[in-house]
Amino acid sequence: MALVFDHVHLRSRDPEATAQWFADMLGAEIQRSIEQGKPRIDLVLGGARIFIASVSEGDGVNPPPALPCRGLDHFGLRVEGIDAVAAELKRKGVVFTKEPHTPRPGIRICFLRGPEDISIELLERSPAYA
Repeated sequence: MALVFDHVHLRSRDPEATAQWFADMLGAEIQRSIEQGKPRIDLVLGGARIFIASVSEGDGVNPPPALPCRGLDHFGLRVEGIDAVAAELKRKGVVFTKEPHTPRPGIRICFLRGPEDISIELLERSPAYA
């Protein structure tokens, strides 16, 4: 069996604002279409597809869990020059939940909070941190 990663699916009270945040802060490409007569917003980020579904009060969708949690905790994006990337994101107003640090040799990471409290890890794998 050959498996290939296809997508991540997000739910948002404001899909347009969520998509714009990913575009403005992380450089995602926004793709708009119509599916079953309704607007659809998808993203392409680092080669991965992210689908954004609209949710509203009373539709039975639970609020985001407190982190850390079981299940999907966060997703990671590999970058080069993590300290410069983090500084740029801070200038843009991104909230960091964990500052850049080196938890073990060869990797430097930080965490930021996206829309709907999505946890996003930025990581740099480098022999410089060995």
